[in-house]
Amino acid sequence: MFETTPVQQPVQPPRQSLAGRAYLVRAGVSLGALVLLVGVIAMAAAKGETHIPLGTVLQTIANHLWQAGYDVDPIDAGIIWNYRISRAMVAAACGASLALSGAVLQALLRNSLADPYLLGISAGASTGAVSVAILGFGAGMVSLSLGAFVGALVAFGFVALLAIPAGRGAGAIILAGVAGSQLFNALTSFIVTKAATADEARGVMFWLLGNLSGVRWPDVYLALPVAVIGLLVCLWYSRALDAFTFGVESAASLGVPVRRVYVVLIAIAASMTAVMVTIVGSIGFVGLVIPHAARFFVGTRHGFLLPASALIGAVFLVAADIVSRIILDGQVLPIGVITALIGAPAFAIILCHGRVLR
Repeated sequence: MFETTPVQQPVQPPRQSLAGRAYLVRAGVSLGALVLLVGVIAMAAAKGETHIPLGTVLQTIANHLWQAGYDVDPIDAGIIWNYRISRAMVAAACGASLALSGAVLQALLRNSLADPYLLGISAGASTGAVSVAILGFGAGMVSLSLGAFVGALVAFGFVALLAIPAGRGAGAIILAGVAGSQLFNALTSFIVTKAATADEARGVMFWLLGNLSGVRWPDVYLALPVAVIGLLVCLWYSRALDAFTFGVESAASLGVPVRRVYVVLIAIAASMTAVMVTIVGSIGFVGLVIPHAARFFVGTRHGFLLPASALIGAVFLVAADIVSRIILDGQVLPIGVITALIGAPAFAIILCHGRVLR
């Protein structure tokens, strides 16, 4: 009789160890994005029309935060702290908020092309801004930012009124958002075409494409808390967002209060987007592309996806702001131009590799 040698079965790694390894990888991505964010903010403070050494930047930050007492040129210190650091902080908060809103809306609406501007907020903010700048609404007592914020709220209210009678499904919200965006974009174009001088039209178009030139520390005190609070609220509902991956009916069967989650998260996404558009204007592709990029690194679980999206979005927009200031000598490009030039090819690459949600 021939003896048979038993076949060695491959040893499967314990499922628990695989889960722990995946957790470490995802946590490492978020930690790496946080370190990279600190680095690009420091770089944003050093780069510009006047190059300032990184050591001077660190000394200036130490002087303001910890009264370190370093001897720094007052002009350099003013440029770093009052202009560049505040600008970078607003860019980070804006990038985080837009990316976070995009991730939430893509999960709620189960549409991989959903982004923060789907709700008509950007279009409404544009109409409000041009109404103040060109038509003179408010008789000089209403600022451009306040006009943009009021316009954003009006547009969101219009979209909500359209969506509610049509049904509470994702399709109704998407169609209402498209209709609202088209309407307010048409109003903006009409106002600019009929009532603006060439200089006014140029200034408005620069704002509509995204402009960080005028931001200062009061804008940081508004943008940063909004971004942090929005992230915390969205993380609170991260398990509910995971349930929405399988559809509204499945989420309801798992005990998720569907109506309340819809109202709270869409309101949070709309509020974050409205505040950021009010401060910096309309910046495209951040809320569309960044959530897909984050899924590539950390997967679809929203407990990891939401903070990763916020951090990667912050890094992306700060880096785009650096590029907008140095790509042309003596000229600052609207940051929306840079995000579109980078975001469109990046989205095409993600799409070709099949990473867009189905």
